[in-house]
Amino acid sequence: MRTARPMPAAFLGHGSPMNSLERNRFSDAWRAFGASVPRPRAVLMVSAHWYVNTTAVTAMARPRTIHDFYGFPQALFDVRYPAPGLPELAEEVAEVARPDHVGADRDGWGLDHGTWSVLVHAFPDADVPVVQLAIDARRPPAFHFELGARLAALRERGVLLMGSGNVVHNLGAIDWRQPDGAFDWNLRFDAHARETMTSRPADAVALVDHGDYAMSAPTPEHFLPLLYIAGFAAATGQPADVLVEGPAYGSLSMASYTVGAPGANTIPDLPGTAPIASDAPPEATNL
Repeated sequence: MRTARPMPAAFLGHGSPMNSLERNRFSDAWRAFGASVPRPRAVLMVSAHWYVNTTAVTAMARPRTIHDFYGFPQALFDVRYPAPGLPELAEEVAEVARPDHVGADRDGWGLDHGTWSVLVHAFPDADVPVVQLAIDARRPPAFHFELGARLAALRERGVLLMGSGNVVHNLGAIDWRQPDGAFDWNLRFDAHARETMTSRPADAVALVDHGDYAMSAPTPEHFLPLLYIAGFAAATGQPADVLVEGPAYGSLSMASYTVGAPGANTIPDLPGTAPIASDAPPEATNL
C-alpha cells in the first residue's frame, strides 16, 4: 500500500502528562505539527513509557488508555484517548524489521501517557489509528537507530513514525524554581543533540558518548525514542527541523523535532505560557 506523499516523522518531548490538559508553547507546537501533515493511515508511536525486555507492537483493535503515573489531579486520570488500533500494522512492522523479531501484543498494553498526552493535541479527534512499539531494554542504542531506519519504509504506506520522550530527562535534579531554565550540562547536551539532529542525524548514536549524557539521561528510556527518528532521518536523507526548543526546570529538555514536515515549524507566540504544567506537583512521578 503506497501513498501519494510519503509521511514525515517526529520526536515530541512530552514532559509532564499535565501538558495533555494545558495550552502552552509545547502543546501548541504539537497541534501545529498534527495540522501540518497529511492524514496518516496510522501513527506508529515509540513511547518512553513502554520500556520492556522485548521488541513488540500493540496489535489490538481497541487499545486502552493507560494512566501510568500517580500524584496528579483527578482530571488527568479522567482523560481518555479512544483512538482505534490497526492490528494488521503489526505484521507490516515485523516485515520491515527483519531480521529482528517483533512480537504482537494483542491484550497486554495499550496507549500509555507518553503517547496520548501528545496525541490529544496532535490528533485531538482520536480518529487516527495508533500502534505502539515497545523499546527493547536489552538492546544497545545502535539497535534502536537501525530499527528506526528500517521503519522508514512504512512512510510509503501512510504510517507516521513518532517518538515520545525527552532529550534531557533527569527527574532527580529538577529545580522547580527554574520553569524556563536549565543547568549548564542540560544546555550543552541539548545543543549538541540539536546540532546532530539538524545537520548529521546519522551520527546520533554517538550522543551517548557525550560527556553530559550520563546526567542528561541517567536512565535511557526517554532518550531512545529520539534515535528512532534519527534513524528515519538518516535513511531518508533528510535532517531534522526543530519544532520547539525545550529546556525546563533545570534538568529537562522537551525539545521536539520533525523530519520531512515543512510548515510545521511556525509555532504561535504565546507569551506568558509555562513550558510545562506549573501545577505538576513535586511528588508526581513517572513523567
